[in-house]
Amino acid sequence: MAVPKRKSSAARRDKRRSNVWKLKAPCLSKCSQCGELKMPHRVCGNCGFYKGKEVVKKEA
Repeated sequence: MAVPKRKSSAARRDKRRSNVWKLKAPCLSKCSQCGELKMPHRVCGNCGFYKGKEVVKKEA
């Protein structure tokens, strides 16, 4: 049976058990104007609208 040669430190053990390093999928919401997926609380990159108002002028 495999036996550890040295004691693993508390920091090493806790680092392995923590969930900080796991990546999360980005949250996306639909734009109210064009329906494109965008990050929440950000201006839509497709149409330039935020909260129903045109913030960035986009040329068609």
